Amino acid sequence: MAHYNTILNQLTAIFPRHDFEYLAKVHHNGQKFRSYNRWSQFLAMTIAQLAGLKSLRDIRDTLRSQGKRIYHLGMRKTSRATLARVNEQQPHELYKAMFYRMLDKCSRVAPKHRFKFNGKVLLLDTTTVDLCLSVFPWAKFRRAKGAIKLHFGLDADGYLPAFMDLTDGKFHEINWAKKLQKIPTGSCLVFDKGFTDYLWYQDLCDRGIFFVTRMKKNATPAYLRKRPGRKPVNIINDQTIKLSKMDSTLRLVDYTDPETGKKYQFLTNATHLNAQTIADLYKERWQIEQFFKWVKQNLKIKTFYGTSVNAVLTQIWIVLCVYLLLSFIK
Repeated sequence: MAHYNTILNQLTAIFPRHDFEYLAKVHHNGQKFRSYNRWSQFLAMTIAQLAGLKSLRDIRDTLRSQGKRIYHLGMRKTSRATLARVNEQQPHELYKAMFYRMLDKCSRVAPKHRFKFNGKVLLLDTTTVDLCLSVFPWAKFRRAKGAIKLHFGLDADGYLPAFMDLTDGKFHEINWAKKLQKIPTGSCLVFDKGFTDYLWYQDLCDRGIFFVTRMKKNATPAYLRKRPGRKPVNIINDQTIKLSKMDSTLRLVDYTDPETGKKYQFLTNATHLNAQTIADLYKERWQIEQFFKWVKQNLKIKTFYGTSVNAVLTQIWIVLCVYLLLSFIK
């Protein structure tokens, strides 16, 4: 517990208490609190994440046993019922706003991505979290199964989560991707074949956004011409192609992984980058897989302390705030 206190003490270095209280006032629902507050909620949920606590009862018991140690953090007495009620009723938008403010500070000190161009590199992916349909009826996925999808954009600068959205399990990732309208011009999106949509590819081209992905096996491109220049040994082919429903031409890079011998076909509109950089950009996509793995193993994102949409989102945004906090103090 002393270790967690040390981490929490450093929270004010990245997010001062007065900033938190301002956001708590903006994102408040109903009457003023009498004996509890959002700061206590945040600390309780953060300790739950760091300690891997499995239930509201575990949270209450842990806080009771550590009363003296957490008193100086400004935390008020927390009961199961109070924490459950606040998680259910008070807007999760507080922690969403907190996340983006923390992200702004973390981004200023994050190391830049390793690629030799100035634009952002954003890694897109979606992870599915299975839920019990009888407990989470709003998360219907299949007839007898519930699930939610967490859609992420991970910034290759420091591997920080740049944005996140939650949908039900039926919502396809490409429909989420099409709603991303604030991607800066000159950025490069990296994603897998699950995001295949030629009209979306054209939209990215029209907006001056680059992308790197893999081409589906059933694609039927028109091969226009080979790109000039010498190629590394592991680049089998580098050519210009045309896909149906698209006005813009694209680039297809055939690549053999030197370690495994596995062959890949990378599809991109980034004609200004060399073929090896295209392959390296796609390899970077595995960083978001590592992000998902780390979050699921180290933070409570597969077991939820509440059953409503608001309670689930509250927990997820706090998980992301904790991730930023840990990244900041590394």
